[in-house]
Amino acid sequence: MSVNDDAENAAAKDDCELSDSRFYHADSEAKFAESAPQDTPQTRHPAYRLAFQDRDFLVREELRPIRFQLELLKPEMLLEEAGVGSTLVMYGSARIPPPEATALALEQAEQLPEEEALVVRNLAAKAKYYDEAFKLGKLVGEKAIIEGGKRQFVVCSGGGPSIMEAANKGASEAGAESIGLNIVLPHEQAPNPYVTPYLSFQFHYFALRKMHFLLRARAVAVFPGGFGTFDEFFELMTLIQTGKMKPIPILLFGKHFWNRVINFEALAEEGTISRKDLDLITWCETADEAWSAIADFYDLDR
Repeated sequence: MSVNDDAENAAAKDDCELSDSRFYHADSEAKFAESAPQDTPQTRHPAYRLAFQDRDFLVREELRPIRFQLELLKPEMLLEEAGVGSTLVMYGSARIPPPEATALALEQAEQLPEEEALVVRNLAAKAKYYDEAFKLGKLVGEKAIIEGGKRQFVVCSGGGPSIMEAANKGASEAGAESIGLNIVLPHEQAPNPYVTPYLSFQFHYFALRKMHFLLRARAVAVFPGGFGTFDEFFELMTLIQTGKMKPIPILLFGKHFWNRVINFEALAEEGTISRKDLDLITWCETADEAWSAIADFYDLDR
């Protein structure tokens, strides 16, 4: 019996499978379309392209709801297939330098105008939080908690540099996989090298990215940061405060920084939030403190 006969027999057997679809899959149809011999004005025109392969069609304004759905579905499906049950999300600045870079930065700051030098000094003083983000990522990675057949507290960051890099790097150091949720920006923003490649995602819509941060989050560590960190932190606070999301540990690193840039007490005194809303925050300075808070909340081993 020839190889061709074997292939035909296998195909015939597949045709007899009751559980198999009677329709060809989309990838098969796409291959059929590509192998079609016709080359005419009709087949060359964009209107003739298969809709799901027509990029110009997919980026049309009217297709925005479909793009929303795709950005919701793709990471959800891949994370489910990867066995990710829950995540520890880590937010923070993209500008805080790693500790080993602070000496050079401070030296160069001496040549800058005082206002610019002050900024460099302030960022360098926060390098300790790069260390703590690394330690927390590593600590959680080493725990390797499995529950219900799925991996729990998988480290998840925004996929970028600084605090985000430290989180993924810590997990990588522990031999654990970690997630990166990058966003398309006008300036270059590539995934840091410590994100697990098949768990590295890129988003067009901030809203869908923020949704994926919280869909599996069982704890969130928030380090000093700027507008992006504020946005993510306050949305999380709002979701829990309003009852749209069940409470989870919100681990706020850097009490001095946060109380300097946000007057939480004034918000309570003004009556625009309830004083009990402040109880949603757990203040932390170290990775060990953060993990202790998570362990206490979920009754886990420390």
